[in-house]
Amino acid sequence: MNFTKMHGLGNNYVIFNQLDDPDNVLDEQKYPDLSRKVSNVNFGIGSDGMILISASQMADFKMRIFNEDGSEAKNCGNGLRCVAKFLFDHMYAPKPRFTVETLGGVVNVEVEVELDKKQSVRYVNVDMGEPKLLKGMIPMEGDPFIAAINEPHTFGEEEYHLTCVSMGNPHAIIFVDEVDAVPLEKIGPVIEHASLFPDRVNVGIVQMKGRREIDYRVWERGSGITMACGTGACAAVVAATINQLLDKYEPITVHLPGGDLTVRWDEQGHVWKRGEAAYICHGEFDYQHAIFT
Repeated sequence: MNFTKMHGLGNNYVIFNQLDDPDNVLDEQKYPDLSRKVSNVNFGIGSDGMILISASQMADFKMRIFNEDGSEAKNCGNGLRCVAKFLFDHMYAPKPRFTVETLGGVVNVEVEVELDKKQSVRYVNVDMGEPKLLKGMIPMEGDPFIAAINEPHTFGEEEYHLTCVSMGNPHAIIFVDEVDAVPLEKIGPVIEHASLFPDRVNVGIVQMKGRREIDYRVWERGSGITMACGTGACAAVVAATINQLLDKYEPITVHLPGGDLTVRWDEQGHVWKRGEAAYICHGEFDYQHAIFT
C-alpha cells in the first residue's frame, strides 16, 4: 500500500489514495485496524489518524478519516487541507476550486498556488459550512431544540461552562484565563466520555487575546491532545462570537500549538478556514506483515 504522510499545523495524517491504486483498497472491516497500525508511534508510522481518498457520487472527491483509535470521524479541517493540497498537487483536481465529500457532508475548498517552479499549494481555504448549535444536532443530552451557550456542567468536583458547537464534529468549548494553565490531559478524556455526549465530544479551551484573536488548545475525540484541529478552531470562533467576545464577520486569528489559522464566520452563516498544509514523507506499507519502507 502506497501512503503519503501530511500535516496541517502539526495535525498529521497517513493518507491512502484509492483513486487509481487498487492496492490501497481493503475490506471495509480492516480500516479501523489499519488506522491503529499506521498511527502507532512505536510500531507504525505515527500519526493522529488515517485518511482515505476515493471517488464520490455526490462531490468531486471523497475523504474518509479514521482516528488514532480506529473510530471514524465525520470531518477534519486540517485533514481537508491536506487532502485538497494532495489532490491539486497530483493533478487530480484540474481547477483550484472543487468539492470534497465527508461523512459530515460536502465541503467546498479552494487552494492557493505558490508562484514558484513547483506550482504547489501552500494555503487552502475551506468552506466548513454552517455551524450547528442545537443540542440535538451536537448531539448532547437535554432539550434537543435549545443551544448550550456558556452552560454550567459539573465533571467530578469541577464545574465548567460549556458552549457546544458542531462543525461536522461535536465540540465543547470552554473559555479560560490561560490555556497553558488548564490540565487538558485530565479534563479532556473526562468530558469526552461523559454521558452528556452520547457520541463523545472534542474538548477545546479558549483564551481571548482581543476582539480578533484567540489562543486555542484541543483534546480530540479518539486521538487525545493534538497540535491543531480545524473544525475545533472554527467551533471556537463560533462559540466566542455567540458569547459576544469576538467581532462578527471579521477574520479571526486562531493560535494553535502547531501554528495559526484564519477563521471567518461570514454574513451568509458559513464558516471559512484558511491555513497551510505540507508533506512529511511518502512510502509503502505491507499490511499483512506490518512492514514500512
